[in-house]
Formats: sequence, C-alpha cells, structure tokens
Amino acid sequence: MISLEINGKAVSAQENETLLKVIRDQGIRIPTLCHMEELTPSGACRLCVVEVDGQRGLTPSCAYPVADGMKVRTHSPRVLRARRTIVELLLSNHPDDCLYCVRNNQCDLQNLASEFNVTDRRFTGKKKTGPMDVSSPSLIRDPAKCILCGRCVRVCEEIQQVSAIDFIGRGGSTTVGTLFDGGLNTSTCINCGQCVMVCPTAALSEQDSIKDVEAALDDPERIVIVQHAPSVSVTLGESLGLKTGADCDGIMTAALRRLGFDWVFDTGFTADLTIMEEASELAQRISDGGVLPMMTSCSPGWIKYVEQFYPDMLPNLSSCKSPQQMMGALIKGWFAGRESIDPARLYSVSIMPCTAKKFEAQRPEMAQSGSQADIDAVLTTRELARLLRRRGIEPRTLSPEAADSPFGERATAGKIFGASGGVMEAALRTAHYLLTGTDLEDPRFLALRGPQGLKEAAVNIGGLTVNVAVVSGLANAARLLTDVRAGKKSVHFIEVMTCPGGCVGGGGQPLDTDPARIKARMQALYAIDRNGPVRQSHANPSVQRLYREYLGAPLSERSHHQLHTKYQTRDVDG
Repeated sequence: MISLEINGKAVSAQENETLLKVIRDQGIRIPTLCHMEELTPSGACRLCVVEVDGQRGLTPSCAYPVADGMKVRTHSPRVLRARRTIVELLLSNHPDDCLYCVRNNQCDLQNLASEFNVTDRRFTGKKKTGPMDVSSPSLIRDPAKCILCGRCVRVCEEIQQVSAIDFIGRGGSTTVGTLFDGGLNTSTCINCGQCVMVCPTAALSEQDSIKDVEAALDDPERIVIVQHAPSVSVTLGESLGLKTGADCDGIMTAALRRLGFDWVFDTGFTADLTIMEEASELAQRISDGGVLPMMTSCSPGWIKYVEQFYPDMLPNLSSCKSPQQMMGALIKGWFAGRESIDPARLYSVSIMPCTAKKFEAQRPEMAQSGSQADIDAVLTTRELARLLRRRGIEPRTLSPEAADSPFGERATAGKIFGASGGVMEAALRTAHYLLTGTDLEDPRFLALRGPQGLKEAAVNIGGLTVNVAVVSGLANAARLLTDVRAGKKSVHFIEVMTCPGGCVGGGGQPLDTDPARIKARMQALYAIDRNGPVRQSHANPSVQRLYREYLGAPLSERSHHQLHTKYQTRDVDG
C-alpha cells in the first residue's frame, strides 16, 4: 500500500493501481470516452486528465499509475478547461442532428456537453461525412457520428476476437471501418451488437424494425403474433424506470396485448423444447459414439463465428435451431394448421435481447417454405421500449397477464437460458432424467453460474462423468476451442454465449455494460428459477402435450424437420 493525496485528502492505494481507479474509488467522477474496464488503457480521448504536482502537462489518469507521495487535483480550473475544450472540439465536426438521432438523451457526448455547460460554439470544423452503412441485417454504421474513441474496435477485437472493424487511414483522415472500407455484410461481423453497447454516440446502432411491426399491427388483414425471450422480462424494466433485474414478465405481456398483438407467446416454451431436443442429442452422441464435444447452437453470433473461423468444428454444433426459430417454425407450421390460418396472413415478431437474431431470422435455413421466413421481424429490448413510448403505453399502470396457450407455459429451466450457464444447467437437468429416469434432488449447478468468461465442471449422471464447459464472449470461446483442438481439454458438452454474461448482456439490451448490472440481471433469473413450480424442461406439461399431439418424440422425423437445421462453411468475407 502507498499513500497519496487527492484534492487535499490523504488516500491509500495499491501500488500498481491507476489514478483513474483510485480516484473513482474515492467517489469522485472522472469522465471518459475511450476507457473500458478490464482492458488495457489506451489514453486516447484525454477526458480523464488530472493535474499532478511535478508534472508539466496534464496527466491521463486512466493510463498513469499511482506513486507514493503523489498530489493530485481532479477538478482544478485548468483540468475543467481542458475537458471542456476536448468536448467542444469533438462537437466542432459532429452532426447537429440530436433531435433526429436514435441516441438522443442516451448519448455520452451529448451528456458531456451538458455537464461542461457547452452552450455556444467556439470552434467550427469541417463536418464529418461518409455514407451510412446499412448493408448489415442487424446493424447500422454512421461514420459521420464516429468520434474515434476506439471502443468498438477494442470490443470487436479483444472481447469477441472477430476484428471486423479497425482504424483506417492516417492523421486527420483516420476513420473506423471494415476491410477495404466495404459494408458490414461483407466483413467478418457476427452481428452481435457489442460494438453498439460500447459506442458513446450513434455511430453504431441496430437496424430499426419498428415501422415494419407497426405496419403489420395496423393491417386488419394481418394476424400478428409475438414471442418474448427469457431475459427480456428482467431487462425491459430498466427502460421503464424499474430497478435493475425487476421481473416485468406479466406487465410486458399485458403491454404487448395493448399494442395490438393477437397472440403473445413465451420463448421460454421453445427454450424447454430446445432442451428436450438438445439433451436427447447429447445423450445419443454419448451413447452411440457421436461427435464430441457437442456445442450449443442457440446463439446466432456464435454460429456465424464457427462457420467463419472454425468450420472444421461444424459437426460439433448441435443441430437444434434456436428457441426463436423453433417458435417461428411451430407458429407457421403446426399452430397455423391447428387454427386453420393461412400462414401467409401470419406476421411473426420476436422480442429479443440480441441484434444477431435479426440476422438469424433472415437466414435461408430458417424459412418454412420457399421465401417465407418463419420470423418476419425481430425487435430488440431497446426497440420494444421505444415502441411502447411511441404508442403511449405505460406498462407500470397495467396488471400482469399470462402468455397465451399453447406456447405460453414454460419451466424455469427455459427462463435461465438468459444467463451464461443457463442452457447448460437446463440441459443437464433433463439429460439426467433421460439417462437415469429420475429427476435431480437439487437441480442447481452452482459451478456453472456467475459472470465468469469460462466455467468448467465434471458432472456425475448415473455413474457417467460428463465434462462440461460454459463460455461467454467469443475470445474466451476461441481459447477453449484451441485447447480442444490441441487435445488439452476433454469435454463432452460446451455452451457458448456470444455476449459476455449471456443474453442478459446482449447487444439489444438497455445500453449499460456495467458488470454489476449484468450480474443483477442474472441473479433475477435465478430467483425466478428458485421459486418456480416446474424447474425441468421435460416436466413442462405443454411441451409434453406437443410431443403427444404432434412431434411424437425428441429427435423424431417430424421433430428433425421442424426443429433442427444444419450449417455450412462461410467465407470470412461474410
């Protein structure tokens, strides 16, 4: 421990800590634009500068280590002038379209301008230009709003190990773009949206599907059906003024009905269905000597990642569709037939925590027949919040309502899908039943819970040891797959979530990457599981009824036709 002085107050700190961390630990807010927790400081934006006695210039606190006897001033007149000037310079060539911007009132640059009382323009620069890139099915890139903070580049390279975007050019001509400055659709982008989550402006945003959904809702000839993913109910509330992790499942269902949806289904139902198929597939592979390790296939960003970077491991992927796509196939297949509805009249919408789900819905493998997609539109959690505001619906004034039959009942195993480790835990609960004929006395697998990027466990199922691994964040997945390839890991089953923390940290969630908030969302899902009456997917009565009336059994011919798919090698140019 060392001693230093911050704003005249004596402070103790660890020897190798950065000034920024120590200052923030004292409850003093220091603004940043380029800084990202857990990653090596870049010191690019300079907003975090402070005065240090003995130093001639201002010191970037994010990249400067503390020293014994150091005296620091965090908000001196000189520091405040420097920070304000930086903001003014960023604004000098930034578009003046805040009222029309999707990030209005949620923009870090806008907030800093307010914080430093920037009310007039002292500097005028040449406005940034560049065509908007709308080629991606999931994301929009607007170079004119980029402030070169580098956060998107770093998350894409260091957290996701995709490297679809990077700095291009030199000096004043520097921009952030793709290889040869092409469209995102021809890059290695996996559509995960983690770049959107860290972008301080609207240089990156999701493709907006609200207008399409509104047009369907307003069309009297359309029958509009919506499903909502397990994690959305514990994250939507943050956009509605509720505390982090508050479960608003019932009031969200009520709000969706007020919007005009004819049926409201819970994707947790098909999460349970996914487990029935996936656990059966795992048991079959273990029993029959199939390809191991088997890897989950619920996360579309992860699927595209394997197709591009690990095509030799495509046979390891489960053939199961994601819960979103299983629901889409059942709605336009079995459900339409049961209700005597022409599938062409159905408009199927999903509310997802994930921007990559927009990409997944457009995959040719995910079409019922010909060009008719099983899912017509995907709204992120953020888009749903905007749609509710636009339509004047205040969910907090509504009474909770249950989702509709036949796809409204779920076990809590399907609910924990939203947290990293949840798919694995749910699958192990049902795999135990399939292999032993009995349910676990305690269905929890605590070693698989938590926000860590890699979790491993050896699970005993009826005398058989099953080695499992859970990964979130694709850089962690790459390290694990490299070890598996090299024979350093002996694993039977691997769960991979593209986004750190799982779907609760997905690219379509409320714009907050605070690890404490992600953890609170995870704990909310586990609380729902802890108090649920049905905790195993195979015990879901509605799933049992679907198998009796339609599917027959897991891995049956009909089940394979409706609920399974296959993937193929994808060139790294997209």
